[in-house]
Amino acid sequence: MPLQLPTPPRLAITQAAALPHALDAFDHAVVLLPAAAQRGAWPAFPHSKLLEKRFRARHGKDGADRLRSELEDARGTRIAVAIVKDGATPFELLTLARKLVAEAKEARSQSLCLMLVGLDAALAPVAAEAFAAATLAAEQPLPEYKSKPAPKAAIDKLAVHFAPASDKKGQSFDLERCRAQDAGNGLARWLTTLPPNELHPGAYRALCAQLAKAQGWTLKFHDEKALARKGAHAFLAVVRGSAERDAGIVEIGYTPKSTPKKKGKPAGTRAPLALVGKGLCYDTGGSNLKPAAGMYNMHGDMGGSAVALGTLLALTMLEHPRPVRCFLALAENRIGPDAYIPNEVVRAMNGTTIETVHTDAEGRMVLADTLALASEGKPGAILDFATLTGACVRALTDRMGGVFTNTEALHPALIAAGRASGERVWPFPMDADYDEMLESRIADVKQCLLDGSGDHILAARFLSRFVGPGIPWVHLDMCPADREGGLAHVGSFFTGFGVRFALELALGDALEGAR
Repeated sequence: MPLQLPTPPRLAITQAAALPHALDAFDHAVVLLPAAAQRGAWPAFPHSKLLEKRFRARHGKDGADRLRSELEDARGTRIAVAIVKDGATPFELLTLARKLVAEAKEARSQSLCLMLVGLDAALAPVAAEAFAAATLAAEQPLPEYKSKPAPKAAIDKLAVHFAPASDKKGQSFDLERCRAQDAGNGLARWLTTLPPNELHPGAYRALCAQLAKAQGWTLKFHDEKALARKGAHAFLAVVRGSAERDAGIVEIGYTPKSTPKKKGKPAGTRAPLALVGKGLCYDTGGSNLKPAAGMYNMHGDMGGSAVALGTLLALTMLEHPRPVRCFLALAENRIGPDAYIPNEVVRAMNGTTIETVHTDAEGRMVLADTLALASEGKPGAILDFATLTGACVRALTDRMGGVFTNTEALHPALIAAGRASGERVWPFPMDADYDEMLESRIADVKQCLLDGSGDHILAARFLSRFVGPGIPWVHLDMCPADREGGLAHVGSFFTGFGVRFALELALGDALEGAR
């Protein structure tokens, strides 16, 4: 039976510029207070005197910043009070929101009220968006195959109320963007969670076709025969070990329905943004077979493609004024009599010859030809996403992503996009002298080194050879793609990391002026 796309959560979200008169209408309430409330009197809100008394009695002045309690009303409304520290970052707010929403879920609450009382006018909307994002993320459906699923209670209503410290006109956050980000992140997490016997390249392609029809995208599939005609032998080397001949590159196109002008140029005539994603539906390591611990969860090696597709969905929902082209490298790295082996020399689509060194460095092989294909359309910029190297995880852990670019002037914008989105990234060097480490005796370039030193940097230098001249390019090595306990506002093992970051970058002006 073909896979069917998940149904979005049915969560009603409302915003108001005043506090509710009573909390009896809600199962659960959360109050966010400024740091000053920890030291002095609390600002007024429903039941504030009672809750302040309980806070002081239980915690005194020991620096505690949380209170969990129940109101003495007929409903027995559960309430949580949290102190937001001065200068809290989006990542910190998203993390706090995840924990507070998890408490509401544990209590099987269905209606939720968030009150932001006395927060700085600039901080309150960020905190509100973080809470809405965490609630949406908690309600996103994920694949589940248990015979007896645990009973779940869905949060179906979230009311956000502001009592701003200085903004007398009231405040709000961009709910449309929040929902689009969640839809993209939710799609990425759902795809990545699917087991490999369900999401193989053929099934993935069928899901892309479903989405394309629903969203009005164009879709083209470059199958193995088409890729052979193009000379994409780096990609084709990786898929030789697969029993099924269903690998290929899915190319999806989004064109704005309207043509609003930006900087005097109609949207329809602007060079498209290209999104490229590594879509290894399973990675055994190939001839250089992974050990058991290294192979487990390798169905998530297509996370880069899921994030690229999720970003495209979010941009489409927001009616982004710039055309977008999305390229998904759908493949599997299997073992078999025809699987590629070390020391082979293959020629990529752009004519570069590659000496293979380690068959578990397959991601850069499929991305090489996919980047070359994306470059043929002369996009205004390319963003690629991949769970590419363990070296990047060792450098940053699974809390941040590594970014690389051929346009060094983008470094401040990349860091800023990571901070603003709560999906933090850090840029690594891309100096040309690293190429000396990839020199081959018999080919234009080595695929990688055997000792793995600086592999995240060398992988990026390798990939840069396949980006067309003059095209600004950003490569995201997705260290936090999976993490026990989740990250930021997401509580699931597969995090969908990258969608919020990519949206922040794409909706800004940094990529427009990068050429």
